Amino acid sequence: MDHKSDKNDAVEQQAGGQSMWGGRFASGPSAIMQEINASIGFDKRLYREDIAGSKAHASMLASVGVISQPDCDAIHKGLDQVAAEIEAGKMVFDPALEDIHMHVEARLRELIGDAGARLHTGRSRNDQVATDFRLWTRGAIDALDAQFAGLLGALIDQAEKHAGTVMPGFTHLQTAQPVTLGHHLMAYHEMLSRDRARLSDCRARVNESPLGAAALAGTSFPIDRHMTAEALGFDRPMANSLDAVSARDFALEFLSVLSISAVHLSRLADEIVLWASAAFRFLTLSDAYSTGSSIMPQKRNPDAAELIRAKVGRISGSMNGLMMVMKGLPLAYSKDMQEDKEPVFQAVDDFELCLAAMTGMIEDLKPNADVMAEAAGQSFSTATDLADWLVRVLNLPFRDAHHVTGSVVKAAEQLGVDLKDLPLEAMQTIEPRITSDVFDVLSVEASVSSRTSFGGTAPENVKKAVTAARKALK
Repeated sequence: MDHKSDKNDAVEQQAGGQSMWGGRFASGPSAIMQEINASIGFDKRLYREDIAGSKAHASMLASVGVISQPDCDAIHKGLDQVAAEIEAGKMVFDPALEDIHMHVEARLRELIGDAGARLHTGRSRNDQVATDFRLWTRGAIDALDAQFAGLLGALIDQAEKHAGTVMPGFTHLQTAQPVTLGHHLMAYHEMLSRDRARLSDCRARVNESPLGAAALAGTSFPIDRHMTAEALGFDRPMANSLDAVSARDFALEFLSVLSISAVHLSRLADEIVLWASAAFRFLTLSDAYSTGSSIMPQKRNPDAAELIRAKVGRISGSMNGLMMVMKGLPLAYSKDMQEDKEPVFQAVDDFELCLAAMTGMIEDLKPNADVMAEAAGQSFSTATDLADWLVRVLNLPFRDAHHVTGSVVKAAEQLGVDLKDLPLEAMQTIEPRITSDVFDVLSVEASVSSRTSFGGTAPENVKKAVTAARKALK
C-alpha cells in the first residue's frame, strides 16, 4: 500500500486539530489499520444525505434552544458551501478522516469555527450513518420506481402491438400450446409489477428516522426527533434507540427485492437469447443491443441480454454478503456494519443498468411473426384443443378424451402430418363420432382465440390486460 508519509500524522490533526478519538490514544493507527478502518472510498456517495441530515439536526437544536439561531444559520451556510465544494470536485478525501461524516464536519469547522463544533450535539455517528443510509436507500427506491415504470411501459407497448401475434408456448422448453407474444410479454409485466409493488412496500419500512438515537441509548438533550423526521420526509422516528442504530433489515429487504426482480429480468433475458438464436429465429435485435465476433463475421450476439442474465449473481451475492455481515451481531453498533453500504451501492448500480438495458431491448426487438406462427403449430400443439372439443361436443369424460387425443396424435405422427392435416377418416377409426367440425379448433389461430378464460391468451384478453395495465401505470 502506498501511503504518503504524513498520513499517520494527519490522524492527530483531525477536526479542529484534535484526534476524533480524543485524548485516550497516544498515537495514530498504523497504515494498515487506517486502510481497513476508512470508508470514505465508498461512503462519499452519502454526502448529500449527510448534509441534509445535518441541516435538519441543526434546525432542531436551535428550535429547542440547545444551540443559538446565529450558530444554526452559520451551520446551514457552511454546509451549503461544503456541498458546493464536493459537487465541484474540490474536496480532497483523506482516509485519515475515515468517512464522509468526519469530512463534512472537519471542513465545516474550518469554514465557520466553533459553531461547526456544536453541530454534533445530541447525535452520534451511529445514528447519523443510519439516517444517511436510509435517506440514500429511499432515494434509490424512488429512482428505480421510475425506471420500473419505463420498462413496464415498454412491455405494454409491445404487448399491444402483438396481442394477436401467435407463438408457441412452452413447458419443459417443449412446445405445449399456442399463445400470443403479447400474452407472453404481459406475463413479465405481471412479474415486474409485483417487484415494483415489493419495492414500494420496502420503502415504507425504510422511511423511519434513526436520527437522535445517538450512539445507542438516546440523549439527555431535549431534542425533538419528530421534528427532524418530518424535516427529512420520514414517516416517523424509530421507536427504539438500540434498534435505530443497529437495524439493517431495511437494506436486506431492499437487496431481497432487487434479487427477486433480477431473477425475473434474467428469465426474460434468457428468453431473448434463445429467441434471437438461429435455432429459434423468433426475433431480431438491432446493432444497438448486439455485438459481433472477432473471428466470425456473420455473428450477432445478444450480449446485453447475456450480461443481464449474469448480473443476478452479483445482485443476489450482495444480499448474501450483507446477510453474513449482520449474522450474529450483538446490539447495538459494531464496526462490521461499515460493510453494509458497498453491497447495496453495487447492487443498485448493477440493477439500474439491467433495467435500462432491458427497457432498451424490449423497445428495440422486432419479432419474426411468420417464424413464430410456424413454430406454434409444430409438435401437435393443438392436441389439448382436440381433447377439449371431444369433451365439449361429444361429452366424453376428459380422461377418456385425453386418451383418444393421444391415439390421434400417434396416428398423425405415423403419417408425418400435423393434426389439422390428418384426414377425418383416420380420426374416425379411433373415435367414430368425430365430425369435420373438429378442424375448426385445430389451427393455432383458433386455439389462441378460444382461450378466453380470465388470464388466458386470447387476443381480446391481452387487449383488455394492456388497457388495464396502462391505466394502472398512469
